Amino acid sequence: MLKKAESEIVCVAQFIAKEGKEDELLHALHSLLQPTFKEEGYLRYELNQAIDNPRGITFIEKFKSKDAFDFHCSTPYVKGFFNNVAPPLVDNVTVTLYKEILP
Repeated sequence: MLKKAESEIVCVAQFIAKEGKEDELLHALHSLLQPTFKEEGYLRYELNQAIDNPRGITFIEKFKSKDAFDFHCSTPYVKGFFNNVAPPLVDNVTVTLYKEILP
């Protein structure tokens, strides 16, 4: 039987930047890294850009618990990003939560 992480949450947030807005979106998302690194429940937070389509930008995030992830989502910098910064930069966003399958 495969073993899953007990409480940790992995979030994959996939963005498609509007045409010509890739760099602006990357800078905006990059600004979320440092404050997130200071959160108590943060485990992993990495920003990636697709090789074959530079408009595709993905955050892979891991938090100690669903509560830690919910706290992250409630911070002023994350809420401000989704409410104010993302709309003119993003064509589409998909956020999916996962449980890690352990080795």
